[in-house]
Amino acid sequence: MLAWIISNFWTIIICAVLIGIVAAIIFSMVKKKKQGKSVVCSCGNCKGCAMQGSCHKK
Repeated sequence: MLAWIISNFWTIIICAVLIGIVAAIIFSMVKKKKQGKSVVCSCGNCKGCAMQGSCHKK
């Protein structure tokens, strides 16, 4: 078992980093949603955006 871990050390590290990045993105999206902000819109200028009607509730 230890030999397998040693031979796949960098693969395990890269997977752990990628999982951490995905978890941070999901956490950020949930935090924005709880604050009432749009998860889709981040540009700040929705005048020409195709998602204008679904991002912001009037």
